[in-house]
Amino acid sequence: MTGRWITEVANGYGQTIEVKTCLCSRQSRFQKIEVYETVKLGRLLMLDGIIQLTDSDEFVYHEMLTNLPFYAHTGIPRRALVIGGGDGGALRELARHPELEKIDICEIDGEVIAAAKEFLPQTACGYDDPRVAVHVADGSEFVREHAGEYDIVIVDSTDPGGPGAPLFGEEFYANLKRALRPGGVIATQSESPFLLPEVVRQLNRAAKKNFRFVAYAGFAVPTYPTGMIGACVASDWRDVTTPDRQLSPELAKKLRYYTSQVHAASFAMPGFVGRLLD
Repeated sequence: MTGRWITEVANGYGQTIEVKTCLCSRQSRFQKIEVYETVKLGRLLMLDGIIQLTDSDEFVYHEMLTNLPFYAHTGIPRRALVIGGGDGGALRELARHPELEKIDICEIDGEVIAAAKEFLPQTACGYDDPRVAVHVADGSEFVREHAGEYDIVIVDSTDPGGPGAPLFGEEFYANLKRALRPGGVIATQSESPFLLPEVVRQLNRAAKKNFRFVAYAGFAVPTYPTGMIGACVASDWRDVTTPDRQLSPELAKKLRYYTSQVHAASFAMPGFVGRLLD
């Protein structure tokens, strides 16, 4: 932090955001956790100097990462697992679905959960849902030990490196597949093709080695580097690029980004991304 500005610098790219004050700065066993009140973007969460979310646009990422697999599922999902996602945003979006009977979250760093509950109530409200069970553990190990339990698995990971490193390999994707029940779907944070094309390619290959239907969805999150982030959505049961069901009118009023039309459109990739994935 320099004066009233913080700068994120990684992978040859940087961005600077004006802040009012630092609300939290603590070192956990795994990473440095910072929360700032910004001038334009609401509250901002950084882990090891990398922006994880801001109040202004986190809804895009969390709505897409959860609803793409929810509506790609062939039936009615009942059990969901979030790996990572300690800020609680994915839980908040899953909790909007009364069909879900159980929502597990496995986050390796309990200090992230504590900071989110204290400083990011708009995002962390998902923890208040009685269907949520919190597991502070290594997600790569947790998923290996829970075969055949989930209809949806969402991997809301940090970037490669640090505590999120095990979540980017082929063995992990094989374990994700084993964790699914019939009809199950996964969605994993899959980086930006502008900034980390090699990681996008790596995750796509890992998914294709384990699942019949695999597709990359892209969506705009202005405060992520390059303004674009992606999700790898995969299943053995149906094409994930179109929703199996329509939003209820009640839920449609609550969501700010995801629609059935956006679901399909997010998988329409420009030529360079298509060649990258091939």
